Amino acid sequence: MKSYKLLLGAIALGSLSLTSCRDDFSEVNNNPSNITTADAGYLFAQAVNEFEPVGYLEYYYNAPLKYAWSGLGLQSGGASESILTLTNTGDQGGQYMKTLRYVRDMEHQMENMDEDTKNVWEPYLAATNVLTVYLGIFDTDMNGDIPFTEAGLLAYGGPLTPAYDSVQSLYDLWLSQLDAAVAAFTKPNVTMKSSQDVIYSGDVKKWAKLANSLKLRIAVRLMGQDAARAKQIAAAVESASCGYIDTTAEDMLFNKATSGSGIDDYIYHWSNGFSGMTARKGVMDLMMKNQDPRLRFFYKKNSWNSKVVQEFWNQGREIPPFIEENVNFHVDATGKKVFDSWGGLGEPWVRYYGLTEEWNAGVVVTEANKWYFPASYSNSAKETTIYGKDETGEYTVNPTQYTATSSLAQQMIIGRNYSSAAIVSASTLPGDTYTFNTQNRPWYGLYIGAAEVHLYLAEFAMLNNNEAAAETHYTKALRASVEEFDKLAGLNQIAYYSNVQGCFGYDPFEGAIDLKAGEIDTMLQGPEYAFTGSAAEKLEKIYIQQLLHFTLYPNEVYVTARRSGYPSFNSTILPRPQYSEVPANKIPRRFPTGTAVSTNVMSPNMQAAWQSQGLTETASGQYNEVIATERLWADKGNPVWGAGK
Repeated sequence: MKSYKLLLGAIALGSLSLTSCRDDFSEVNNNPSNITTADAGYLFAQAVNEFEPVGYLEYYYNAPLKYAWSGLGLQSGGASESILTLTNTGDQGGQYMKTLRYVRDMEHQMENMDEDTKNVWEPYLAATNVLTVYLGIFDTDMNGDIPFTEAGLLAYGGPLTPAYDSVQSLYDLWLSQLDAAVAAFTKPNVTMKSSQDVIYSGDVKKWAKLANSLKLRIAVRLMGQDAARAKQIAAAVESASCGYIDTTAEDMLFNKATSGSGIDDYIYHWSNGFSGMTARKGVMDLMMKNQDPRLRFFYKKNSWNSKVVQEFWNQGREIPPFIEENVNFHVDATGKKVFDSWGGLGEPWVRYYGLTEEWNAGVVVTEANKWYFPASYSNSAKETTIYGKDETGEYTVNPTQYTATSSLAQQMIIGRNYSSAAIVSASTLPGDTYTFNTQNRPWYGLYIGAAEVHLYLAEFAMLNNNEAAAETHYTKALRASVEEFDKLAGLNQIAYYSNVQGCFGYDPFEGAIDLKAGEIDTMLQGPEYAFTGSAAEKLEKIYIQQLLHFTLYPNEVYVTARRSGYPSFNSTILPRPQYSEVPANKIPRRFPTGTAVSTNVMSPNMQAAWQSQGLTETASGQYNEVIATERLWADKGNPVWGAGK
């Protein structure tokens, strides 16, 4: 089987021709007589292992920018001109090739099969095509045109330098491939082995619903260019006899392995961390006001547990006023404040706060913003740092800093790198010892589910002036979204979920983050969540809920904000901060193209593709205003940032 795997490497490297060299290719271009024909289920299982919408570089480099550009979150330094500062560009292309190479091999082997054998292979090919379409949509979101129809064919006599396909033609192709997949999954007597399918355990009915539902991702991306066709696609999805992902039991939610895969990334996702995103105050306030349980699954608790609060008071120190307003305390005979209990909504709600949206707050320290930033961004570190006592009783040792705001829960994005207590939001006093559970956990991912599907159907219902249908889908979507992320939080054993040992016991007032009975009903009655108001307000609520649902998915956040114009600068529900230093017309609509180099045999094709799309060649890692003014095909016709619909 080693020779077979090497050939697959040749297919990918040869077709893209981005990094390969002649010596490397000669090593993997083996004699066909040495190749072992693989089983369809094995090839599909390998494709699932390779299925990865984004690598860690997407989160490390691109995610903080996408959140800031979209108006959903802020980088840890706060609002500043760094919003437009590009460092590098992470994994923004080629992910679809990881599964397309298996499609090509399946297609090649099926050419000479008898009909009975083809029928056995057909659902596996269809499923691998579905995975490839999923990845292809992501690749075109930021890159526009990509090589696809000629890609991955070098080993079968295809071109060394495949042509680029337009996004418009790819959307047409992918819609037809998804239709073909539905047909393959709904044929009589079609089967897939459950042992070879970690996604749906061989349930072809669920695969058909996935293929049908994925068409909605294309439909919403078509709205700016062809709204009428987008609505037709959505209507066809909703009326299809195979159905769509309607309940959370049909979600594409799975983990690739729990042990013994041989490649740790299959178990834990990535081996690297990522640059965090902090919720901006407006977003966190909205979720808190409407008692949205998802904030507990999306974000980490802050560092200010009851022991930390008490120790600051013991040392005669202030605590952040927005924290103190949620503390019940008394003053003892010595004049010292004594913690009694949490007020407000209680633990765990009182441990989540968003970052100030004040411009340049990380540099210019004021009384109002001094609690928000660590030492690397301001001189306010002394406000949030305390010391332990040395042998003389002076507070001079073990300085510890405490963060008042909440960043993304890393454990919802990767399943390892748990060796650091900081990742699990563990807060202890200087000099204290407490053993937190930092064991690696396998990672579960949600790729598309009932909440996303119903949010899209709610959007189309509103655009078709069917408010009753929109409300039905909207309500189903919000319920499903909370349930999906509660389930993920439990499966991923994120900090302070009740099934995680080692997060409780240090702070006597610590509260579990699990979803509790009645919370979804309470959330749905929240003033900014209830499906009330004018038609325009209802549509805005749908878009805002799409953004919130995609909190852990920076690319989907970016695409949703780009195509919808929300959050809006003039919103009464979730206003987008507006800064004269970073006006909307300066915020990028795409990432740089990168530069074509003479040593890359694909350079002529790349440059031709950029030219045909009207894109200026721009170096990676450098901000150029053209990326804020030149739009990809699917983005043309969409509103400007913050304009709303």
